Order: sequence, then structure tokens, then C-alpha cells
Amino acid sequence: MTRQVLFQIHWFLGITAGFVLALMGVTGATLSFENEIMRLLSPGIVTLSPGKGPALSPDEVIARASAQRAGLKVERLTAEHDPEAAWQVQFAAQGKERRGERSYVDPRSGILLGQPSGTGFFRTVEDLHRWLALPGGGNGIGRQITAFSAISLVFFAISGLYLRWPRRTFDWRAWLVLDLRKSGRNLYRALHAVIGGWVALVYLLSALTGLWWSYDWYRQGVLYALTGKTSREESGHGGGANGKEGAKESAKEAAKEAPVPSLARAWPTVLAAMDGRYRSISISMPEDGEKTATFRVLLEDARHDRMTDDIKVDLADGKLVKADRYDRRSLGKVITTSMYELHRGAFFGIGGRILLLLTSLTMPLFTVTGLLLYLVRRRKKRSLREVVEAQPALSAASGDLLVAFASQTGGAERLARQTAAALGGARVVPLSAVDDALLSDVDRALFVVSTYGEGEPPDPARRFARQAMATPPGAEHLEYAVLALGDREYPEFCAFGHSVDRWLHAGGARRLFDMVEVNGEDIDAQRQWQQQLAALGAEPDMPDWEPAAYENWQLAERRLLNPGSAGGPAFLVSLRPATGPMPSWQAGDIAEVLPGANDPARIAAYLSACGLGRDVEVEGKSLADHLSRALIPDHPVESAGELVAALRPLPHREYSIASVPGDGSLDLLVRQVERTDGTLGLGSGWLTHFASPGGAVSLRLRANEGFHAPAGGRRLILIGNGTGLAGLRGHLRQSRAEGRGGHWLLFGERSRAHDALLPGEVDGWLADGTLTRLDRAWSRDADCGRYVQHLLAEAEADLRDWVENGAAILVCGSLQGMAPAVDDALRRALGDERVEAMAEAGLYRRDIY
Repeated sequence: MTRQVLFQIHWFLGITAGFVLALMGVTGATLSFENEIMRLLSPGIVTLSPGKGPALSPDEVIARASAQRAGLKVERLTAEHDPEAAWQVQFAAQGKERRGERSYVDPRSGILLGQPSGTGFFRTVEDLHRWLALPGGGNGIGRQITAFSAISLVFFAISGLYLRWPRRTFDWRAWLVLDLRKSGRNLYRALHAVIGGWVALVYLLSALTGLWWSYDWYRQGVLYALTGKTSREESGHGGGANGKEGAKESAKEAAKEAPVPSLARAWPTVLAAMDGRYRSISISMPEDGEKTATFRVLLEDARHDRMTDDIKVDLADGKLVKADRYDRRSLGKVITTSMYELHRGAFFGIGGRILLLLTSLTMPLFTVTGLLLYLVRRRKKRSLREVVEAQPALSAASGDLLVAFASQTGGAERLARQTAAALGGARVVPLSAVDDALLSDVDRALFVVSTYGEGEPPDPARRFARQAMATPPGAEHLEYAVLALGDREYPEFCAFGHSVDRWLHAGGARRLFDMVEVNGEDIDAQRQWQQQLAALGAEPDMPDWEPAAYENWQLAERRLLNPGSAGGPAFLVSLRPATGPMPSWQAGDIAEVLPGANDPARIAAYLSACGLGRDVEVEGKSLADHLSRALIPDHPVESAGELVAALRPLPHREYSIASVPGDGSLDLLVRQVERTDGTLGLGSGWLTHFASPGGAVSLRLRANEGFHAPAGGRRLILIGNGTGLAGLRGHLRQSRAEGRGGHWLLFGERSRAHDALLPGEVDGWLADGTLTRLDRAWSRDADCGRYVQHLLAEAEADLRDWVENGAAILVCGSLQGMAPAVDDALRRALGDERVEAMAEAGLYRRDIY
């Protein structure tokens, strides 16, 4: 809950105060080296040409400067030790001026040089930085906005560190290393979080010092905390108003006519006190009636402009009244008199100024990346809202099927609701609502869970992960599956999904099929999940949740493999690219085929049931043409227009690839499916009957990393049945091409006489050593009557020996019947713990459908 609240506040302030902070950052960076920039832009004003005589005395410079302004009083004079640097004078304010004119002056002649180039620009930038250049200046609404933004920056720095706190607290890489190989949302988040960690302390310094000029209560509180006093006079240069503004206003006119006090006796005293070693001396001329003047001496080795000795001298006799030495001040006073230098980083020398410059320039980065993350989040929320609105009653549905989700940004919830809709309605609940009582009410449960950050559960599921998952659930009766959302750009890919899977298995629940991992917006994995849902009763012809692009291939060969079989005809279908070279894929990958047409007999039967003619045209096409490449509705319609409006695109069909690119073709093993009405299945009918040899086939490749061979050239135990031989054939062909062998094939089919698929190839693998062992089961033969799982039970000792010696297990075939039976046989032979460990290590992999 704390994280959620902090995140919402962080997000809200980011899209409001974030824009102001971006402007303040850029303007602050611009002001960082203002003096140096103006010195470069204004030779002859800020700097002088050498060799034109000695400097005049301070009294003479003041007198000549005042004379050039009709006797206007000089309130401050800054004398430089460098003979090639111009001095500066500050005149008294006139009328309603907040501050009098400042001008550079040539100390050798007393001639006013004016202001350097860029002065107006930098004053505008300063106004933008301090109060957004809004009306009212320091007393207007702009000051309140920048003050609120500074407070927001404090919150951003603290809450940002909390929200991005890595699981491995003491791993410096998790804190500091920026992985620029990431992309999209992950890159935005990495830039926001990692660079935010770099600059958090600097931003805290900028914000806490910036508030000094925003609120008097804050300034007085800091003064009291650091010096034990609240008097504004004690705040020095950083303290703002000094309580004498009213007196100054009333004395302005009188000051213009008052005699200028002489510095002749005081000046030698100051030089002697500093032993002639200084960078500059700023002289504050006394008010009427005052007998002393304050000389602020910038030390010769000063890191910043507030590193001064303050010397007060009696003007009448030149005696030293008080010397406030910088090196004798308390730390609290040093800080309060150097607040501006802390704010711009100069307190820490040139390195600090450069650091503040760079961190200020990064401020817009957080506004931009924060906005991009917000837009991504908003898009996901909108997608979720569309799904919820389309299926308003799903969350209240009941039955023996549960769909639970754990979502950070709405993506997992959207997929969970689409899953429930595909299965005809199921109870949809957040993972935090799942308990033993809820699980006891259902026979099957599907979990759609995302992993957030570095292997962490989403915020709404944190308490569930910490408390409920601490002990296994009572779930011996439960069948389940997990759709895990994550991102491979993070090292802990789908970590929370794996945790949920282990938790359920530890409670005795049985997997319906292997966990499906979704990498980011991986539409391939989403379609794989859809295909698995079809085996659980979802509509097999449901459209893809995310459409895909297909390539044109050519049907090169189609060969019947089991003539005379009592089962469905099985074909070897070979495809080649219509244009271009053979693409690359690995053994275990999937071919997604988009059927080119429906069975004409089914089209005719449906139109007849509707009482519509096949040649009736709608939108320039006949109804037969419309139905040829669209899903045929499952109920009759009354009109041609209603029919066309109800049509949906044909869905794809997935097949395990039975070859490798070096074979020169992409091979599939396809069993022809016949519906109860005698028409052929959508995908199998297209590939085995309706597609013409040499004709076009729309196909796309999908990487199936969950069924790739493990690295290291291990021996393989290959287990399958029926056309599941396709995926196993791909691995055997890849192994032979790489010069590896010694594998074991356990395979089941109906009859020895008619269903020994590709017997010549299998014998060849035995002959050349690709296979060292072959076990077959013929379920319909009287002398066998076994299934492939029975082969495993009979070979338990050999199975354990192979596994002990490093073999991996690959299973390919049907989800119903074969896959769970084989899994049970493996667990009886090897033990549940061993099978789980192999699955986690990628040594037990399945391609089941």
C-alpha cells in the first residue's frame, strides 16, 4: 500500500511540477557559469587591456562614478586585486527600483564601462528560474509555484529512491549501472531510475537550499538549527531581507544629497589586515550617521564568492573595529552565509559547479521519461478498460474455472480478462484475493502474473507474495497453468511467475501445460497461450489478440505418410519461400500458418442453412468469396448484410517445424482433421487438401525458446506420439547436422503396419549413430497395446542412468492424454524434486498442444 500511495503521488507531481522543474533545471544550468560567460563576451568591460597606469583610490573611483550619474550615491564598490579586471559600482536605487544600477568601472580613470553583453538575457533567465518571470516577481504567484516545485523535488528524490530500491541492496551494479541495450519502456525506466539514483543527493541539495529564498519560516528555521539564532542580520549574504528596508526607503532621497564618507583612513587598515593578499574587496558604504564601513574581502584562495573575511573599520580614525575571519566561523554560520554557493555547487569548488551544471541539465530527462512512462501506462490502462467494457460480467462469473492476475500496469489484467472471455466466462480475481477457500471451489485455475522491476511481484501482490506464498496452498485437487509476463532485458526474467508456479506445485497442484513466458509485448507468446487455451475448451477459431504479419511461401511437396491407417491421414508438408533465401530458425521453433480458404463444402452448407445464394454480392464480392477467407459463424443469419457484418478474419494454426534450414525446405507433419459434418479442419484441410502444389501459403516463423535444445551438446531423451514426431525430427536433424548423436527416442503411434511414420529416416538415425536407442509403442496392436508412458515405466532404471549422466528430456505431442501421462511417469521414475530441478534448469522441455 505504501508503494502504491508513493507511486501515485510521485506520478501526479511528475506530470505537474515536473515541467516547472525541467525549466528550473535548464535555467539553473544556464546561470552556472554566468560570470565566466560574460567575461568572455565582454572584453573591455569586464576585463581591461594591460598597462595604462595604476588604479585610483577607492574614494576617487567613487567620486568620478557618482559624477557621471549626476551625483547619485554609490552604495557599494568592489575593488579587484587583478590589475586587468574592472571594478564594479552599485548605485542607490531611484524611485520604485528594487535595486540600483550596477556598472563596471575602469579603476585607472574612473570611467563607467556599463554592463557586459548578455546581462539582460541572464536577468531574464534568473527571473524564470526564481519565479517563472510571472507578474509580481518575488512576491507573486511565480514564487509560490517554484517553491512548491522545490518541495516536490525533495519528495521525488526520497520517494524515487524508495520505489526503485533493488532486491540486492548491496549490489552496486543494481544501483549505478545503466544498461543502454534496453529499449522502449525498459529504457525509459532505466534512464529514470538509474540516473535518478545518481543525482538524487544533488537534487536534494538543490531543493533544500532553494527553499531558503522561498519561505521566511524555512530560512529562520534553518538559521536557528545551524546557528542558534533567527535574526536576519546573522544570515549574511544568503539571508535575504535584513530588516532595514523601511529605513532605506525613507532615506533614499536624503542619501542622494548626503556627503560621501571618505575611505582614505580605512582602506590602508584593510590592506594591512589582509597583508595585501586578497582577490577582491567589496565595500558597503555606510548609511547616514554610521561611522563604520564593512569591507567584505574575498580570500586569495577562495573556492567561491562567499569565502570572505568581513572587516569593519571606523572611517574617522581608520581603526579596526571587528574582523570576522572565515576560518574561525562555525560550520553553521559558514553554511548559512554560503547558501547561494551551496545552491549552485560553487561551495565545493569548480568540480561542484560542473556537477550542478550537469545534474541541472538532466532535469528535463526525468520529465520526458516520466511522461513517456505515463503514456505507456495510460495506453495499457485504456486497453484494459476496453476489455473490461467489452466483457462487463466476467468478474462476477462463477464455475469450476478461476483466472487470477497480478498486474502492475494493467497488462496482466487485460490478458486475464481476455483469457476468461476465450473460455466462455470464468471468475476473474486479483491474485491478492486467492486463498485456500477460493482454490477449493474450483478444479482449474489459470494465473496471469507479471514480474516488476528486478524480479519483484507487482505492488498489489507484494503482501500476497510475502504472506500467502510463505506456505504451500492446499491444492492437491487443482489443475493449473501460468502465463508469466516479464522482460528479458532484466536478469530476473519472469521471476514472480516462476515463484507462483513453484508455490502451486509445492501445494500438490498439477500443471495443465508448461508455463508460457511473455517477453514484453511478445505477441508470439500470447498466441501460444491462446493455442493452449483452445485445448482447454476455448473456441479454436478465436481471432488473435494481437495480429501478426505473414510471409509468402510455396507448397513444394505433400506426401501421405500413413496410408491405410485407421487414424486420420498424416502428411509430410514441405514449404519453401516464394522469394528470397531460406530464413533461419532452430529446432523446436513453430510455424504459424494462415489458412487460405475454408472448405467449400462447409461454405455451401452454411449458405444453404441461411437460405442465401453463394453468388449474392455485398460490397463488390460474392458471399462465397466473403466466407472463403473468414470464420464461418456458428449460427444462421437472416440477411447477406448481417452475414458480412458478422464475419471475422481466419485465425492462424501452429505447427512444430520438422526440419532445419539446411534441409532446403520447411517441413511440417500435419494430421488431417475431419469435422463431424464431414468437412475438413481449417488449418489441416488447407495444408493437406485445398492448397495446390506450387501454390501460395501464408506463414510466419515463431521462436519457441522453451523447446530449444539445452546448451552444451547434451544427449537427448526424445519422447512423443503421433505427429509430435515433427518437433523431435527437427532436433534429430539439427543434431546430425552438427555431428552430435547418441540420443534416445521413445515414440508411440496406433499400429506398426500403417503408422510407423518416416520409418526410413528413423532407421537411418539408428544406423549413423544419431540415435543409440529406439523404443516404440503401438497402442492398437494386439501384441503391444501400450502407450509411450508405458515405455518409460519399463525403462525407469535406464532413464535414471541417462539423467544422472547429464541427458536432457524433450517431449512433443498432445496435451490431452500423452503429455500428463508422460509427466506422471517421469516423476515416478525420477522423483518430483528432480523433475522440477530439470525444468528450472531447462533440461526438461515440452512442446505440447
